[in-house]
Amino acid sequence: MNKLSQIFKVKDLRNKILSILGILVVFRLMASIPVPGINVEKVKDFFSGDQFFSMLNVFSGSGMSNFSIVMLGVGPYITASIIMQLMTMVFPQVEKWYREEGEAGRQKFNQITRVLTVPISILQGFAMISYLKTAQVIDNLNWFETGLIVITVCAGTIFLMWLGEIITEKGVGNGVSLLIFAGIVAGLPNFIKQQIISWDESKLITYLAFIAAVIGIIYLIIYVTEGQRNIPVSYAKRMRGSKMMGGSNTYLPLRVNMAGVIPIIFAMSVMFFPQAVSLLLSKMGNETLQKIGIELEAFFNNTLYYGIFYFMLVIGFTFFYTRITFQPKNIAENLQKNGGYIPGVRPGKTTEHYLTRIVNRITLFGAIFLGLIAVLPYVMQFATDNRSMAIGGTSLLIVISVVIETIKQIEGQLVMRSYERIE
Repeated sequence: MNKLSQIFKVKDLRNKILSILGILVVFRLMASIPVPGINVEKVKDFFSGDQFFSMLNVFSGSGMSNFSIVMLGVGPYITASIIMQLMTMVFPQVEKWYREEGEAGRQKFNQITRVLTVPISILQGFAMISYLKTAQVIDNLNWFETGLIVITVCAGTIFLMWLGEIITEKGVGNGVSLLIFAGIVAGLPNFIKQQIISWDESKLITYLAFIAAVIGIIYLIIYVTEGQRNIPVSYAKRMRGSKMMGGSNTYLPLRVNMAGVIPIIFAMSVMFFPQAVSLLLSKMGNETLQKIGIELEAFFNNTLYYGIFYFMLVIGFTFFYTRITFQPKNIAENLQKNGGYIPGVRPGKTTEHYLTRIVNRITLFGAIFLGLIAVLPYVMQFATDNRSMAIGGTSLLIVISVVIETIKQIEGQLVMRSYERIE
């Protein structure tokens, strides 16, 4: 309560927080404005009946089920960011912008990401409309109507990207993360309403077990999210002029979940592709293609097979993304250049191998954790026999991660202002 009162006492910080809340309200209003010419009720029924698309709908803040002007959310921007990070592994110049050229290089990197968001949002918008047409969720649209909708949702994504950057510039949380957070939290009242409507006194124990499970999962997510292994690092003493430099001891923090929620988003994108292909094949005139489509659709409709495949994808992408974001070779080289070393480990290649081994062990635990979080809705649905009571583990992970990060940034600003007053 003391920190909360401090926030509203600092005028600059208070204004920033109120501005961000205003931006989130604008986002929620846009998510409720549907694209003209679409039967929204039919789209809502489709999304409520499909587990995968229900999850996508949560990330868009119900923008997809409303077929709103921001139905794609910030998904294309996230995809563009992921592609650009992958390109750092392929193109040395892109890696140089991202890691070596400082603020100017980051601006180039971010500008290309913004430009790449446009074609990705156009492709995703067109693919979504084509998929819903094939599934007979929306009526056949002519090319002009389709193009108009695609341009509209593309513009909505670009507008959200701009809003996200404004929030990030405020220095109170990450803009894109807060927009996703707002979309997830917006679905909470509807969830509570569904539970009240479907209340059954005979299932009181089930409800209590569900609440206990939610509390336990929240605690586990916080514990793992904040978990890290500290690798001790020492710096040798060196003479610079007449002064003795170095000789300090510090540590290298290795987080259990370095990849965050990105592997789950990767896996969701991959899972969408075979589902779309199965639907398209099942509508083909060729009997063989129809049979392949039906078999593929049956495979993904099997909750057990779907869950196992999804779980394995998340684990694979966790290792993949961790390898991109944390490079033991660069860490070992930087330590050696600055006179640092890990006690008991020789500098250079030996340090690189040591860090690789430690990171792989930690990532294995983090990957299994993310995989379990990803398939949690299916596990809870099976355990409670109630689809509406399925816990969105991914949603909880995002909400908790965003809250923790935002609180840390607010505390950092309060500490900075306290130092300014002392000076």
